[in-house]
Amino acid sequence: MNLDLRIPMGLMFSIIGVILTAFGLATYGSTPGNIALYERSLGINANLWWGIVLLLFGLIMFFMGRRSQKRLAALPPEPIDESAPRRGH
Repeated sequence: MNLDLRIPMGLMFSIIGVILTAFGLATYGSTPGNIALYERSLGINANLWWGIVLLLFGLIMFFMGRRSQKRLAALPPEPIDESAPRRGH
């Protein structure tokens, strides 16, 4: 099995990034409750910015893993040497 770790890792970071970005956008505004929410972070909507960062990182990892899988699928299979000792399973 040739599962590239970047694929599930990219999906995980992308999902967390979407959730954080959605929360950051939902709380973005000038209502008094939202101003108090971001008062401790000097008015910076950290959820929105880190959600975007995590989403971009996750998408990059996912597409790099998919590209690697496509490249491996296009390669011809390696010949099996029957005289070599078996390793692993």
